[in-house]
Order: sequence, then C-alpha cells, then structure tokens
Amino acid sequence: MRKDSRLSRMLHVLIHMDQLDAPATSEKIATMLNTNPVVVRRTMAGLRDKGYVTSVKGHGGGWSLAVALSDITLLDIHNALGESSVFTIGLSDEHTSCPIEIAVNQAISDVLIEAEALLLERFRDVTLDKLAVGFADYPLNQQTSSGE
Repeated sequence: MRKDSRLSRMLHVLIHMDQLDAPATSEKIATMLNTNPVVVRRTMAGLRDKGYVTSVKGHGGGWSLAVALSDITLLDIHNALGESSVFTIGLSDEHTSCPIEIAVNQAISDVLIEAEALLLERFRDVTLDKLAVGFADYPLNQQTSSGE
C-alpha cells in the first residue's frame, strides 16, 4: 500500500530552510529528498500559494520561508498539501446490500472519523519551531548514513 509522505518530507524541508542564509533551489531540495526537482516545485507551489514560502527564479533564486516556524503548524502544512486523508484504511464496497458489510463499514468509518479529528486537532497544537529544537546547526546539505 502506497503511503503519502509529503507531510513529513515538507516539514523536513521547511525546518532545514529556516537555517539557510540563502534560498534553497529545487535541485538542492530534490537531492535531499531523493526526488525530482519538478516534484519539489509542484509541492512547494502549494505551500507558496498558502503564503508559507516564497520563490525567486533565476540565478541566486530558490525557495525561502515567508513565515516564522513558530507561526506554522502541522495542520497548516497538512492543509496546504491538499488535505489528503491521514489514514489509508479503505472500506469494503463489494457487497453494498449486505447488512453485515454495512455495519462493519459504519463502525470502521465512525472510528476513522473520530481518530482523524483527534489527530488533526493535535496537528493544530504543534508548531514547526517545536520540531526544530536541537537542530539549529544541522545544514540542508549534510547527509546521514541513511541517505537523508
């Protein structure tokens, strides 16, 4: 099952960007995330549209934070990325007239709705500066043994 890692990847990038003295190019970010610069530009454009980052084209250009980390929450970035479902559990739809399937789907759906509401509420309480504590001098171009 494919997981959506855009939230964690963009949080990672934004915290690194806060430590930079110059804009981060799409190529530099793509190298860090082991992806294509086109994917970076497309994803970052959503954050730019919401006002969290700015971009400058050309020599010396790139992406920069437009808002302090303390003013950005996990929920802000989740929403800016398109508000995808936080859970990938699917409901069965093979026997839509079966009362057992209906009951099972309703029970799962109710729990997922409740769990997602709780998770998103917690996302609202966590600002990016809290995630950045202890990493003030960890540069964007530094690589870890896991290939970060």
